Amino acid sequence: MQSESREQILNTKLKTILILIISIVIISICLFRNFLFKSTYLLKSFGELSVDPEIAFTNNKPTFLEFYAEWCEVCKEMAPQVSAFKDEYEKDINFVFLNVDNQKWDNYIQKYAVNGIPQVNLFDKKGNLISTFIGKQDEIKIRKSISNIEKEEKTYEEIINAEFSKIQENKNNEVNPRSHG
Repeated sequence: MQSESREQILNTKLKTILILIISIVIISICLFRNFLFKSTYLLKSFGELSVDPEIAFTNNKPTFLEFYAEWCEVCKEMAPQVSAFKDEYEKDINFVFLNVDNQKWDNYIQKYAVNGIPQVNLFDKKGNLISTFIGKQDEIKIRKSISNIEKEEKTYEEIINAEFSKIQENKNNEVNPRSHG
């Protein structure tokens, strides 16, 4: 009889501890979600914050064009840095963000030969391509290129880092014999 009551007390204590641990985990996730998921949130918001590319290339301002995907780990790593660039330079530079998974942007993906992401293309105010960055980049390199956009003497520069994501083939519109019923 006494051992049964001990087991009940022990079970009650274990349940209480388990509930307490689960509560702490849930509260921690709620409190720190912005910190934990900031880069994912930033990537998702890039499309909403983007200037339309047609407007960007005709409004007589330099353009920062980034090709990205929400599944790309390198894109997630660079998102806070890119967001900081946008906050700092958005008055003087167009910021265009194109998700490579959106078929709407296929013509730009083809035009700028995007096969690794993130890819950042910098254009002068006339729409001339000045720099291309592929993969994870050092903030200083990008800042230097941004500051060089307005210089008269321009030479094209391509900087590729081995740390990038290959674009996954989009098979959403692929047709096969069984897709027609």
